[in-house]
Amino acid sequence: MKSKAVLVFTFFALFFFKDCVAQKTKKGKVADIDLNHWSVTTPEINPETGKVTNVEPPQILNYAEDPLLMKNMYNDPKSGALVFYAYPAEGKTANTKYSRSELREQMVSGDNNKNWTFKQGGTMKGELAMGSVSKDKDGKYHKVIIMQIHGRLSNEQKILSGQDDNNAPPILKIYWQDGKIRVKTKELKNLNATYEEMLHEDAWDDDKGYTFKEEVGFNRFDLEVKVTDGKMVVSLNNNEFAVYDNIHMRKWGIFENYFKAGNYFQSRDEGSFAKVNYYKLTVTH
Repeated sequence: MKSKAVLVFTFFALFFFKDCVAQKTKKGKVADIDLNHWSVTTPEINPETGKVTNVEPPQILNYAEDPLLMKNMYNDPKSGALVFYAYPAEGKTANTKYSRSELREQMVSGDNNKNWTFKQGGTMKGELAMGSVSKDKDGKYHKVIIMQIHGRLSNEQKILSGQDDNNAPPILKIYWQDGKIRVKTKELKNLNATYEEMLHEDAWDDDKGYTFKEEVGFNRFDLEVKVTDGKMVVSLNNNEFAVYDNIHMRKWGIFENYFKAGNYFQSRDEGSFAKVNYYKLTVTH
């Protein structure tokens, strides 16, 4: 009798365990991304502020259930990707006409005032893929910025330059463009510019850009951005490398910086959109 009871208990225990595993499988995988040091901006307007939605830690950790985020930042249960969805919308940040669903690095959770310099260095690694993207009237895919290094003025630099905010130019923009990865960076127009002059955005110009040879299309690929004092290296699949070791990188050392990753969508065409899938994302300093 005792033996029979044990068998019945074991049967139900195994059934319950199997059901739990099935439930976990239904929920799917989750991307390997620690969001404790990232905030996110999406195209949605926050009804409480009337401004573009921005969510910081620890609230961002609840993105899957946050009504302000779940449309634009969500898990794909089949692939395990964290999907960033963006499209033309009213929700835009300052100094741009484009919308984004994009992460912003925070070295101290919830604080944008602690950032890093090239001398301090940093590395961002990501495994990602273009999920889907619309085409323009000429049949070309719309461009998407998938990674950035953005400059930032310290409060002292902001006062010295007379600017209204702490924004400085992005030293790095990495695009998904027509199935390839394209890198754009900045060059100082006048190499004899003074310290104060270099603090202004119009002191810097875009370089001619570089497109990696490998076509990634809609497949997964690895990107790494490594910054050291006066030098920046961008690598694709640890096979191709764009190396920036020049006077412009050394001059850039006056700025603070932060990493960005996600979907900064580069179109205002009606009905256009993009989805960028991130599987892994890490930052080290």
